[in-house]
Amino acid sequence: MNAVRGHRRLALTLAWLATRAGMLLLLALGGLPLLGGGEVAREVWELYHHWYGVLSHGAFPAHDPMWQYPPGAGPVLLAPALLPGLTYFQAFVALTLATDALITLTLVRAGARPGHGLRGAAYWICGLPLLLHIPFVRYDVQVTAFAVISLLTLSRSTRACGTFAALGALVKVWPGLVLLGMPRGRATRSVWSWAVGTGALSLMMLVALFNNPFAFLRQQGGRGVQIESLGGTALGLATHAGWPGRVRYRYGAMEFTGPYVSAVADASLALTAVAFALLLLWRLRARRWTAATPYDAALSAVLLFTVTSRVISPQYMIWLLGLAAVCLTSRHTTQRPVAWLIAAATAVSAVEFPVLYDDVIHSTWTGCALMAVRNGLLAATAVLSFVRLWRSSRPLPATTHTRVRPSSPYGESEQLSAAHSGA
Repeated sequence: MNAVRGHRRLALTLAWLATRAGMLLLLALGGLPLLGGGEVAREVWELYHHWYGVLSHGAFPAHDPMWQYPPGAGPVLLAPALLPGLTYFQAFVALTLATDALITLTLVRAGARPGHGLRGAAYWICGLPLLLHIPFVRYDVQVTAFAVISLLTLSRSTRACGTFAALGALVKVWPGLVLLGMPRGRATRSVWSWAVGTGALSLMMLVALFNNPFAFLRQQGGRGVQIESLGGTALGLATHAGWPGRVRYRYGAMEFTGPYVSAVADASLALTAVAFALLLLWRLRARRWTAATPYDAALSAVLLFTVTSRVISPQYMIWLLGLAAVCLTSRHTTQRPVAWLIAAATAVSAVEFPVLYDDVIHSTWTGCALMAVRNGLLAATAVLSFVRLWRSSRPLPATTHTRVRPSSPYGESEQLSAAHSGA
């Protein structure tokens, strides 16, 4: 058995080295038209580097409309200074690659636990390259690391779980959603206590060290409907029916402007509120937890918030790939079909950006078809994910009995059902 595991880990290591070498090669060839003509990497060596200069003087870029990130993003963008022998771009890519390796190692170690496996690590290793070289020139890999580590430390340390979730939320908000599926009782209280404490202390430190830490709120409030969002797909199709809207570069993204855009943005916010209400309802009515329930709930929550967002950039798929990989580490997960649909949507995302982004910008039939497929897949995946989560947490049927397994990963009993006739 140990020999088999050793061979599997060796295979995963070789796969990681091969795929990451390929991604770095694509990054080096990023100037080719089909790879974006250099636009993909420009965000690091131009925008991130500019923000680095502002942040290094102890302030957030308060008057930059493209700064829309919580204060925890500041230390992440300053981190390349830890590698002084490299340019900012080289250091950023190196740290992102190291974070990717850390996520992979965490998934491999989690897969060695009882009731777990290496599917999650294999999924992450093979899924991330579907986005070509995009992951290495966005800081979403670092954000995803906080969420992955938070979930996978739950069974060992609720303190670490809460701490990493809070730090991730300070960097890009959504990792805070991983707390939704924490098991009831002492585990939830401990996780939330550490999350609140860590978040408050870290925020106070950032407020003391930097000026204008909450400037991002003003920029977020002014955002419209990005062309790659679900609402953007509807508006893109509307242009073929005579809608006179146009696409402009605003707040760091290509957004639609024109009649009814504000109504579509409001509808997206309303759908987000509905998604939040559904998740709260699930939390209140859930009666069964397994080792995979926190993982499944985190993926479902982030899927719902992503699909209803006014912005669905390709790098958002990194979040979903990371959470799906966490789900696949557990043999109790309900999200296996969801993970494969996410992989399919990720592959389509890489086609629409950077390969055929001009078609998406100009709302050609090809661009509209690509966005309809990608966002249709994501919408169907979000519904499927939530339905499977809901059903897995329903009370046991009256025709079943409950057997208590004392070795629950949360230190509490875990319910296992078995039919009277077949137990």
